[in-house]
Amino acid sequence: MALSAASQPFSLRQLQYAVAVAEALSFRKAAERCHVSQPSLSAQLAQLEEVLGVRLFERDRRRVLITAAGHEVIERARRVIIEADDLEAATRVRDPLSGTLRIGVIPTIAPYVLPGLTPVLRTKYPRLTFLWVEDKTDALVRSLEAGTLDAALLALEADLGVVEHEVIARDDFVLATPRDHALGAKTSAVRSAELCDVKMLLLDEGHCLREQALAFCSDAKAREFEFRATSLSTLVQMVAGGSGITLLPRIAVDLENRRGLLAIRPFAKPVPHRTIGLAWRRRSPLAGSLRAIAATARGTFAAASSASRHQGVAAESGRGRSSKRFTTAAT
Repeated sequence: MALSAASQPFSLRQLQYAVAVAEALSFRKAAERCHVSQPSLSAQLAQLEEVLGVRLFERDRRRVLITAAGHEVIERARRVIIEADDLEAATRVRDPLSGTLRIGVIPTIAPYVLPGLTPVLRTKYPRLTFLWVEDKTDALVRSLEAGTLDAALLALEADLGVVEHEVIARDDFVLATPRDHALGAKTSAVRSAELCDVKMLLLDEGHCLREQALAFCSDAKAREFEFRATSLSTLVQMVAGGSGITLLPRIAVDLENRRGLLAIRPFAKPVPHRTIGLAWRRRSPLAGSLRAIAATARGTFAAASSASRHQGVAAESGRGRSSKRFTTAAT
């Protein structure tokens, strides 16, 4: 098909504004995300609607809706933006490990991994700027598909759609109980039969860690408590206050139990766990750079684990202590 020599009557920036409004369903939030004033964004979108001859959004004081014609335009705009981003990334032939990388990370990984990993990445890749976005798995997957993120650090057991990935580390779960709980007083590894009919605290909907914990609780015949926490920190405070017991990822134990209010026990084999990995869109031109970054992260995790073993600070069952902090070992 021959290419038209005429210039397009709209800009890539206008398409980006339209996609931002469609994702936020708010002109104000979209303007903040795009770092422009709301009147400027509104004017650009009005111009886009005029040249396309369709109305993209219905807007009143309470809400913003995408029109039927708008849905088709937005989906095409997303594809154009992704291709434009990939074109820009593909031009980094001489120095692929430069520029800006937008990486998402889930809340049950971010506070326990990023403080130790980011200094390592800055040192290893001084020409790269890392922009981190914390959100739940579903939102990160949508952002990957839309091209607003280059990669995401998350649990590979979740439904990620069609992506490429590299495994970073295995993260075992441990049992966390109040210090005076009968299960916390034992020193042996936890067997699932011990949890039969025990009240278990879990995260709220939308956290992939909740789905993994639910599957384990179902097998162990444990009962979910009515309260659902929005974060691991809240979950830990509820457990420490005697409201129940929970599963914690090993990487979260040192930070969340720094005051020693919990008793921590490892699980007997087969140990419940999750797999931390770095995922990105298939055929991304950044795949080579992302594999290198994943290898660096994998080495950082391995070094932290090795340091913990050699220094003899592994977890003491029932005493609320755990291995050396990832953030300390990584730096």
